[in-house]
Amino acid sequence: MNATLDGNTVRLGPDALPIHQQGGYGRVEAGGLRLVPEEALYLVHRQKIRVDGWDFDRLLARFSGTGQFLRSYLVYRDLRERGYAVQPGPHDYRVFRRGERPGSGKTRYLVRVLSERDLVDFEAAGAEVATSSHMRKEYVLAVVDDEDELTYYGVKASVLPEMERAEEPVQAEGELLGATVLVRGRGAETLAQQWYGTRLDEQRLLLSPAEVIHLVEKGVLTVPGTGGPLTPAALVDGAATTDSEIREKAQVYSDLRRRGYIPRTGYKFGHHFRVYIGDKTHSELLVHALPPGIRLTMSAIARSVRLAHSVKKKMLFGCVQEKGIRYIEFGRIKL
Repeated sequence: MNATLDGNTVRLGPDALPIHQQGGYGRVEAGGLRLVPEEALYLVHRQKIRVDGWDFDRLLARFSGTGQFLRSYLVYRDLRERGYAVQPGPHDYRVFRRGERPGSGKTRYLVRVLSERDLVDFEAAGAEVATSSHMRKEYVLAVVDDEDELTYYGVKASVLPEMERAEEPVQAEGELLGATVLVRGRGAETLAQQWYGTRLDEQRLLLSPAEVIHLVEKGVLTVPGTGGPLTPAALVDGAATTDSEIREKAQVYSDLRRRGYIPRTGYKFGHHFRVYIGDKTHSELLVHALPPGIRLTMSAIARSVRLAHSVKKKMLFGCVQEKGIRYIEFGRIKL
């Protein structure tokens, strides 16, 4: 079946319509079928069409004038080889349910193509995840590494339901020791029972900066200062001299506590918090707090996901926003 090249578009005559009807390739237009470069190159490689004056290698060189094309083509080819119908979409690709085609079938995935070195803008990613969710589609990142191998990541907004966790009322006073606060006596015992702090001994409890800020905000902990009790803002400013991430960490910590979860340090896992749900003895989530406007490389996110999966936990990024914390979950998936 012969085709012609028109700029970066490949066009076929009316006899090509079965390709669209049976395989979901191209867009129907007056007089035939229009193919985007990825579709055309794939069909040439499969020997389904011939482009006048162009073989596969020449077409590949022609279309690869933009740095993104080869990466995009590799993803397109992989999805097709997995049995999916694929079309350009509101992200990079719309991927239909297996066995379904454009016109009569439903889209299952909205796919964004990235390289391992690309930066992920979490505000933009969150917006795309929300759009996909409203369209009842799954949002997927197709990541092409430096050896042109593919990994797929499912990305979704993680809705953390409110957990019922009653905390025994306590009024405690602490002593500021650098960025840490020391609590003694009955207050220390009660807070320890509620999974706050680290025991120094039977009578003394050490609280981390995020815990201190949360407890002072709740009004259950007082930390004396030279001009009176320290405010949460003063505690944040003080902790920020040694911890540049304390502002977002404190906000995410307090949000998790308000929801009834128990966040503890996630340092051993390379993240801010490991999070316990209910009365379970093993943490189920790793949560990393992110400030507004942050961008991370895809390779950094991949390391986080790999580690989380290796210890059987979900990987969440807590993105601080004006309207609260948005939790975005990343996980490797098989299509």
